[in-house]
Amino acid sequence: MMARFLAAAACGAALALGACGGSDSPADSPASGKPPDPNDKRAVAFACLRDDKQLPVRMVGDKSIQVGDRGGPRVEFFVSSGEAEGRQFDGNAQGAEQIGAALLYINRGSEDQLKLVEECLDDQ
Repeated sequence: MMARFLAAAACGAALALGACGGSDSPADSPASGKPPDPNDKRAVAFACLRDDKQLPVRMVGDKSIQVGDRGGPRVEFFVSSGEAEGRQFDGNAQGAEQIGAALLYINRGSEDQLKLVEECLDDQ
């Protein structure tokens, strides 16, 4: 009985130590400092917006980028331009501009912000 308790405690300690001290960013994430995979359109756009255009951006979920606060522009990425277009066609992208495989939700973005975002998306 005591051996099981000690084994469980050792496993718990190993798991806790494994979670400490490491980076929360995968090796190829935008926060890792490595250049993004050119096939990852969201990572490329994120690097462009953050590094080249100096905009405050953050990743949201698995396929979006938020520029500035919650009321700022948001970019949602899709596998293809056809999927983004289909989203608009279905009426699920009101207030969005399609740029390739992305939908740019303008929200309360300034003209200057939107121009910079569009430049990054056009470069893809």
